[in-house]
This record gives sequence, C-alpha cells and structure tokens, in this order.
Amino acid sequence: MKIGIIGAGHIGGNLTRRLTAAGHDVSVANSRGPETLGELAEETGATPVTVAEAPRDAELVIVTIPLKNVPALPKDLLAHAAPGVAVIDTNNYYPQQRDGRIAAIEDEGLTESRWVAQQLGHTVVKAFNGTYAVDLLERPLPAGTPGRQALPVAGDDADAKKLVRDVIDQIGFDTVDSGGLDDSWRQQPGTPVYGLRGDVAAVTKALAEASPERAPDFRG
Repeated sequence: MKIGIIGAGHIGGNLTRRLTAAGHDVSVANSRGPETLGELAEETGATPVTVAEAPRDAELVIVTIPLKNVPALPKDLLAHAAPGVAVIDTNNYYPQQRDGRIAAIEDEGLTESRWVAQQLGHTVVKAFNGTYAVDLLERPLPAGTPGRQALPVAGDDADAKKLVRDVIDQIGFDTVDSGGLDDSWRQQPGTPVYGLRGDVAAVTKALAEASPERAPDFRG
C-alpha cells in the first residue's frame, strides 16, 4: 500500500519503521524538509518528500504533527491522494503544554479529531494518539497471542476505519472500535485508555469508564 506520513517525530518515525518493515511503500515528510530525513530514509527505505508531496497517490495518510500546526498544512493537501484515501489523526490537544487555547475545542465542544477533520476538509480516523512511540517497536505480537496490546480506533467512515484496523493488525496490535469521531473523547489525554498498555478487554473497559469532562491539565 502507498502510505504518506506527515511528521517524523517519535510516532511518525516509528510508524515509518514499522510500516516499511511490513512491506508498505512509505513516503515521509517533516516541517524541515526532505534533506533532513536522510538517516531515516536510509534505515527504512522510505522516500523523504515535502509535506505537499507526501499524500500523492497514497491510500493512507498519517498526520502526526503538533495539533497547533494542523491549520498551516496546505489547503489542498489531499487533492492528489488516491480516491477514497483514509487519513489517520494521531494528534492530541495540549493547550497548557504546547498548543494554546483552541476555541472550537474548548467552547464548541468539538473533539480533537473532529476539529482536525474540519481543518483538513476530510474525515479522519483517530488512532495511535495514546500509544507510546517505543511500544510500536517493542510490543508488537502476532495476531491471536494472549495479552496482545490493543489500540482504540475512532472514526465515522467504516471503510477507512477497517483499513486502519487492518494496518494496525499487520504491525502487531489488536484494535477496539471506540465509535465515531464525536465519541473519540473517550481516548483523549486524561482518559483511562490514554497510555494504557492493555489487551482488548482492558481497552474496552477503559473506554467505557471515560468521562467527557476534560481533566484540568488538558483544558485551555
């Protein structure tokens, strides 16, 4: 599968490693330019590109950059992606620590990923947002292994969600459907599932125990 990754930090870099190892054709971009991605490209075989080029012909695009930087992405970012492209949003809202106050999230009650979808003009699937980057390399297990770590996945597009869940399975993790984008608050920072290294049963339980009220540390 042709995959474009925008963001080469801890999550983006390790997803590049895992997805190329799984045989996918990965293009990766960051804000500093492809010339800064030579080491990652040499290690993984991924193609370093500009942000605008990353989604070209991609069936899956992963946006893994600070939330505050999403509005600065090109407005036609997905114009040359493959028809029906699925987009993963790995972002979290850290108003006090990084992003500043975003009124649509704070005052209008939009979930983080609903806000991202509005900025991109394309629906997204929320995944990997509560996953430790190191776990992507150190905790994959074959399907069916007891205790295999599970990741929550939220989205409105059933086909996109299935594709994302299949990819996550390929790289060594189970998944739990956490609902649509308006339900994705269940996996935002400060919820029981955020950062949880649990199996399907533990993740399902944690999602059910979540409160829609934001923890004080994650309010602007």
